Amino acid sequence: MRTRSSTRSRTRTSLYGLLLGLLALCAGLLPAGPATAADNGTWGVFPTPAAGAAMTDRAYFFHQGAAGTTLTDSVTVLNSSDRELTFQVFATDAVNTPAGGAFALLPVETKPKDVGAWIALDPEAAGTVTVPAKGRKDIPFTVKVPADATPGDHVGGIVALGTAVEGVQQDGKVQVGVKRSVGARLYFRVPGPVTPGLSVEDVRVSRSAPLLPWVKDARATVRYALVNRGNLVVEPKVAISAQGLFGRRVLDRPGRELKLTLLPGQRIELTEPWPDAPQSDWVTVRITAGAAAHPDLVSRSETDFVAVPWPAVGLLLVLAGAGVTVWVLRRRRRAESEQDESVLDLAGRR
Repeated sequence: MRTRSSTRSRTRTSLYGLLLGLLALCAGLLPAGPATAADNGTWGVFPTPAAGAAMTDRAYFFHQGAAGTTLTDSVTVLNSSDRELTFQVFATDAVNTPAGGAFALLPVETKPKDVGAWIALDPEAAGTVTVPAKGRKDIPFTVKVPADATPGDHVGGIVALGTAVEGVQQDGKVQVGVKRSVGARLYFRVPGPVTPGLSVEDVRVSRSAPLLPWVKDARATVRYALVNRGNLVVEPKVAISAQGLFGRRVLDRPGRELKLTLLPGQRIELTEPWPDAPQSDWVTVRITAGAAAHPDLVSRSETDFVAVPWPAVGLLLVLAGAGVTVWVLRRRRRAESEQDESVLDLAGRR
């Protein structure tokens, strides 16, 4: 292919999947329509609404500030349950999960290095915060932008981590206590030179074919990476096409929104199933990525692969080998028979 500890229970909150699953319940990805607040049905986290405004007036935090400035805001933790709940509230950075690119917030054990480190919660939230049943807690915070902050988008969030262990999962030989979290996203832009950047990299194709070609469809999976090399958040759209010999189009999937937000500096791995891949062909697969908000932002990458029905070819080789063997054995036996007849003939003449 060519490419242009023990068995006792303990608590672990450093798994991306935990925060990711809860964030999926919280809100969508920079939605085109009305946004919804981050809520898992038991508690929610969202920007504190203005007096008289609806409780979910803002779904995310959106701020802008120059390097060296300080801004203030407030986050609300809403307890929808019938019992008192206690939380550890913290600010952190956002990332894309490497596989699939879903939005996730770093766990409490990981020290933030970007916008999460700029946020200082009110001292009363330094330990834990208890919210009464059907009640809410407003927590003021400040965002102090460093003097050397780089221009562009900086993404993080404020998370309410429930202190109660709500379940146990087996992780090898260790039982892992599960805590739930809900986080409200925070998008912060530092003014200055901004450049959207999107790169398609590492395109490759894996393929499986039936034993007898054209009896069943061959299947393939197209794998590729998207990298945000700019300093702005982008929402990628991707088109996939493939051409066989002589320019014959064998795959044509128009550009579609991936419904994910690719953060600056993040690299994600994506896959695209191809259920009716060619059985036999020389194929060039091309990935084209762009973003609706940035019409001039286009990146392409491609790879070639040879589709060969190897099981069938192997079977033909085996049959051909067997045929050659039979032919050789017959020739040898015929030669031996002719030699024996020649010997007998000579003996008779004597």
